[in-house]
Amino acid sequence: MNDSLWDETKLQHYREMLRVALGEAQTGRGEGGVPVGAALFDGEGKLLASGRNRRVQENDPSIHGETDAFRRAGRQKSYRDATMVTTLAPCWYCSGLIVQFGIGTVIVGESRTFAGGVEWLKTLGVKVIDLDSAECRALMEGFIQEHPEIWNEDIGEP
Repeated sequence: MNDSLWDETKLQHYREMLRVALGEAQTGRGEGGVPVGAALFDGEGKLLASGRNRRVQENDPSIHGETDAFRRAGRQKSYRDATMVTTLAPCWYCSGLIVQFGIGTVIVGESRTFAGGVEWLKTLGVKVIDLDSAECRALMEGFIQEHPEIWNEDIGEP
């Protein structure tokens, strides 16, 4: 298989993984929450769990999309081969979780709206793939426009 075909196959696989996280984000948006979804996959590409930002719904500031997926996945022997897929670049809190547990790869739906800890993760050797999804960006931008106060609270801004 030539390199461009191999790259396109991998990219298509990443987009399929993102669909799981995007579904969670859309569910969260429908519930009145911050539309960030995530999914954790094992090294073979098997879905361990998915989750969404439920800070508003559960009145719990620690339930971000990534932390929800991570918690729902339960204990794993190792996370080195795991892939965290998230519709938005992980914040510093979620980036810390990725580093703490050694998650090796992060697939990001988009980072234009919020860059979070993407560059920091890269400096620490985490493989970060930003798909720059227009669908993820439109979902987030629409939410921010409608609910700037909730967004600012979510990212720790006054």
